[in-house]
Amino acid sequence: MNQHLQELQAWVAKQGLDVAYVSNFTNINYYTGFFSDPEERITGLFVFPDHDPLLFVPALSLEAVKKAGWPYAAAGYLDHEDPFARIGDEIRQITPQPRLWGIEKDDLAVYKFEAITRQFPQASFPVDVSRFVEGQKLIKTPEEIAQMVTAGQQADRAFAAGFKALRAGITEQAVVAEIEYAMMKEGVMNMSFDTIVQAGVDAADPHGGPEGTQIQPGELVLFDLGTDNHGYMSDATRTVAFGGEVSAKAKEIYDVCLEAQLTAQAAVRPGLQASALDKIARDIITKAGYGEYFNHRLGHGIGMSTHEFPSIMAGNDMELQPGMCFSIEPGIYIPGVAGVRIEDCVHVTATGCEPFTHTSKAYTTI
Repeated sequence: MNQHLQELQAWVAKQGLDVAYVSNFTNINYYTGFFSDPEERITGLFVFPDHDPLLFVPALSLEAVKKAGWPYAAAGYLDHEDPFARIGDEIRQITPQPRLWGIEKDDLAVYKFEAITRQFPQASFPVDVSRFVEGQKLIKTPEEIAQMVTAGQQADRAFAAGFKALRAGITEQAVVAEIEYAMMKEGVMNMSFDTIVQAGVDAADPHGGPEGTQIQPGELVLFDLGTDNHGYMSDATRTVAFGGEVSAKAKEIYDVCLEAQLTAQAAVRPGLQASALDKIARDIITKAGYGEYFNHRLGHGIGMSTHEFPSIMAGNDMELQPGMCFSIEPGIYIPGVAGVRIEDCVHVTATGCEPFTHTSKAYTTI
């Protein structure tokens, strides 16, 4: 049993639970090494205090479970079968009357919860497994950090492919296609999220995506991308000038955003509160007169998901600890003018932090 799963089983016993139901497929991967997005089908990991765990999957995934090296019981169901009736049968063979359950309240859909209660009408659900998993995943092991270092190297190569693709008249969407094709050719088949390329005023929408907009000389172009390396993610943003000088306002907000990002990244150390780190970057942008245009948190956790606990933002007084991994991504978005975001994800060390990506953040014209 791997370390993560051992810790979960010990926690289940300490909580006095009869069973814990892990329903989030990313968390199932974290504990088992088996990854599959079941879509409309049902996947679940059931952990008992004094019995080996049970992995429940669609029947079509049973071979993949074996290939992943899962050493414990695995059960499957066919599409025409009721998966929760099958789950009930399997669990009752292990513990006939499981009364105290832990569930992932952040993840478990209502219809799944109701299906479990029909199988086990005597059950109660006093404990939220989500909070335990959240805390467990907060501190990455050296092995996990090594996976993320590789993902960061892949992201750096994706930036290089994107910068190479820039030419007058090419669309944002076409640049995305060239980035993802370049990564696929080297064997990176999955990006960690939908790649973002935004040029000029399009980048002033911080939650926008690539459009059919043609990229023109004299514009800033924002790239936000990452890769999936064996289940561990990278995420980084660079903004570059294309084809000549940009407007004075666009260059000014770039300089302010870069100062905020570099200053915050240099300030990371164990014991610093997440809220204080957000304030370091935000104060620089506010002092420059652009505070209203920095309209999101400074950062988010990263690991097996691109957005994990914790948030680096005002109101979160959690102290940073070695092994924590998160983004530092200040942005300035002025509608009708330009948008700039500069981002590295880092892991906290004993004395500071190390970024996963190393593509230059200096103002660059391509």
